[in-house]
Amino acid sequence: MGIHLIAEFIGVEGEKIARVRKMRPMVERAIKGSGLKAFSSSYHQFKPYGVSCVYLLRESHLALHSWPEVNYLAVDIFSCETGEKAWKALELLKREFSPRRVKVRAVKGMEYEKLLRGEKGTGGAGRG
Repeated sequence: MGIHLIAEFIGVEGEKIARVRKMRPMVERAIKGSGLKAFSSSYHQFKPYGVSCVYLLRESHLALHSWPEVNYLAVDIFSCETGEKAWKALELLKREFSPRRVKVRAVKGMEYEKLLRGEKGTGGAGRG
């Protein structure tokens, strides 16, 4: 169900992704601008540098993990809605972090249509 966006931001300026104090306002601008609604967030500052953050969203979650020593930021956004806000958040994160290159994989809910029709799923994680 929903959409899962998995992205790699390659060639991000290391200073932008080395410290929580620099990353937090950038991420929060992207979330707010996209229309996503955050319930809570958690940040971890690695030593000597690097950041992981996770946002619990009304729509699901957003997580970022940085490796400033190689100018790399991993982005993970899941939305249980249509995906419009998730794509918007991704675009705003691109604008904030200005990577030289971006790789994106979008995974749509594979069992959703079957569940709506009352068909059995193919197994896997979750209830049932």
